[in-house]
Amino acid sequence: MDLKKKRGVFEDFFEHRSFLISQYTNGELTKREFLQKNFDYFALRNARPYIKVDSYEKGMYNYQYYNVMAKYYKSLSKDVRNTKKHSKYYNYYLNLTNKYYELKDKAVLNILKIQDFRNMKAYYIKCQSKALRNELYEIVLEDKKEAIFHSKADWLLKVLQEEKIFDDGIKTSIIDHYINEKYY
Repeated sequence: MDLKKKRGVFEDFFEHRSFLISQYTNGELTKREFLQKNFDYFALRNARPYIKVDSYEKGMYNYQYYNVMAKYYKSLSKDVRNTKKHSKYYNYYLNLTNKYYELKDKAVLNILKIQDFRNMKAYYIKCQSKALRNELYEIVLEDKKEAIFHSKADWLLKVLQEEKIFDDGIKTSIIDHYINEKYY
């Protein structure tokens, strides 16, 4: 892929991402619609994540891809959870969910390394979900637009602590409404 075409891919990706974030923020989309439109973006392009991540743009692209896939399969697992006919798919979807969340967290680490662990902060966030309390944390890149990540991964938390980025206090998420809105 030549440089001009690659730049077009990233410009399209970031423009579309910002557009959907704006629509969600303005109340034009529910969280589920927001996630579905993100999924559709990748599906319509038959998109795949980058194998070699050597730029912030590739890292963000991979993060978005894996995050969308994780949430998509989580939603499918919830849909079939209590149905007898499709209960065998529950574990299948749940395993895919976990796989994509793990890959998402690895994508976050790639981005943090590319940023050389600079101009960022991380902290636990207030959650309405009891299952996420004292588990979910937020990572914010202070010099990048809409670069807010969330994770529960202990191994990533340890990296943040070792790099002296993590604040042990609990704060309200920058995107609190999004975090606390259910989508399934």
